[in-house]
Amino acid sequence: MTDHSSVSMTRRNLLRAFAATTLVAAPTFSNAAGFLRGAGDIRRIRMYSGRTGERLDTIYWIEGDYIKDAVKEVHKFMRDWRTDGVKQIDLRTIDIMAASHNMMDISEPYMLLSGYRSPQTNAMLRSRSRGVAKNSLHMKGQAADLRLSSRSVNQMAKAATACRAGGVGRYSGSNFVHMDCGPVRTWGR
Repeated sequence: MTDHSSVSMTRRNLLRAFAATTLVAAPTFSNAAGFLRGAGDIRRIRMYSGRTGERLDTIYWIEGDYIKDAVKEVHKFMRDWRTDGVKQIDLRTIDIMAASHNMMDISEPYMLLSGYRSPQTNAMLRSRSRGVAKNSLHMKGQAADLRLSSRSVNQMAKAATACRAGGVGRYSGSNFVHMDCGPVRTWGR
């Protein structure tokens, strides 16, 4: 006689147990919007910060549910490193970043240049550059500036634009792409 009462193996528990080794097939540009609406079982985000030396590689969504602790890690990772201020990052922005990353079919983590910005940091950056918006979505936790060494600004922007889910800015001179969950729009070259 076998005792099965000690182990409850649901599909969800099985996915969680193997989440670290599971890879999601990269969506094509044509189904990027479907990915953001919930197609796929797992969403993962990989980043590092040259400013703090921190790395993040986490599965933050499984079968329609955001994983609270993983999302908290993303919020902390994307903090304003100048003030150490943390703000909740809009989940739509994280989804756009993850979908874009998957479409590029790479394992290299994003280099996060800027996530959340405090009003003080935004004002300081604005005083140094006319490319910083007065009411930047970074201050609302709705934007990220990202770089990849293995992909061009144009390749990154093409993937983000295919999501049709927010703003995409190309900053070729500074070698980064801005992604946000605001109105759908593009700028830069």
